[in-house]
Amino acid sequence: MQVEVSGVPKADLKNYLRVATITGKKAALSYFYIGTDSNAINLLSGNFESGFVAENLETAKKIIRSEKFNNQVDAIIVDIPYDAKALRDFQNFLKGKGVHFTTPIIYSERQLRQIQVLGNDHIIDDIIDLGNWQFDFSTKISFLKKAKEYSLDADKEAQRIKPATCFYKRSFDVLISLSFILLTLPLFLLIALAIKLESRGPVFYNAKRAGRGFRIFKFYKFRTMEMNADKKIAELAHLNQYDSQNNGPQFFKISNDPRITKVGKFLRNTSLDELPQLFNVLKGDMSLVGNRPLPLYEASTLTTNEFVERFMAPAGITGLWQIKKRGKSDMSTEERISLDISYARKSNLLYDLWIMANTPGALLQKTDV
Repeated sequence: MQVEVSGVPKADLKNYLRVATITGKKAALSYFYIGTDSNAINLLSGNFESGFVAENLETAKKIIRSEKFNNQVDAIIVDIPYDAKALRDFQNFLKGKGVHFTTPIIYSERQLRQIQVLGNDHIIDDIIDLGNWQFDFSTKISFLKKAKEYSLDADKEAQRIKPATCFYKRSFDVLISLSFILLTLPLFLLIALAIKLESRGPVFYNAKRAGRGFRIFKFYKFRTMEMNADKKIAELAHLNQYDSQNNGPQFFKISNDPRITKVGKFLRNTSLDELPQLFNVLKGDMSLVGNRPLPLYEASTLTTNEFVERFMAPAGITGLWQIKKRGKSDMSTEERISLDISYARKSNLLYDLWIMANTPGALLQKTDV
């Protein structure tokens, strides 16, 4: 790694520009890191071709005003304490200086854990864990750029109704999820006991999933499979009921999955395995109604222009796909994505209520597992 420091007096180095020129790296992208963590800078330097580093927003403004800055930054990563007003001022400053409107602003998870801010202030495009980053930066940034372009340009109508819709939807989610958690606590205990009696391993299964705006969060379910089931995906790939394309979108599901336990099969057929997702809803990771949050290996295949729209909707426990296609094995990848995009376009509280009203009937259908 070659690091070049230039453009400012050495005495003022800590308050001014640090330009890192990285050669021989994977992505021909440029980052702008605002923070002081050396490990984060090393991580970014290993994934980007070049970058700028500033200790705070004021220093970042000085860099942008300087001759060194060329307006070609692909992502701005903020790793300082969250200040909505200061960040809003910085966003307006960027617009005035000609920084492209699709450049995503990404916040460090250690500085900002209030996920709902993503939908409320329209400044932050994603929150990532710089200390435990497990995804390809170029894929993430490519998606965020496309998502931002879509939301700021092609989706004017959704922008117009978004504030009221978000408020009522979130209020409804909190009220219903909290009520269901309290009512089903005895059922939680019975299911946990059944899982422990049948097989070794934890009661709950949690994994990273991609939801709205490709934001990654920890997703909860009751465990329905044997231990280390995720590691057997490759050897069972030939049984996948979805058509797989090497360069296209990919989902994974097989009929009579041998990894599923007997208790797990019952939980899946009744959808009781999804009860812990009520905690995801309460936390704000998910909504009661939305598109299914995807495993990262599936989500990474859906970041092209024609599929990005499905991530405009929140992640949900139930949704259009569940009530239209639950229990059917003849669904193509294109049909599933089409249903996700259809929900993203029509999403509103009344539509959510209609989907929820039709969900009980879908739950009674037998699912191929």
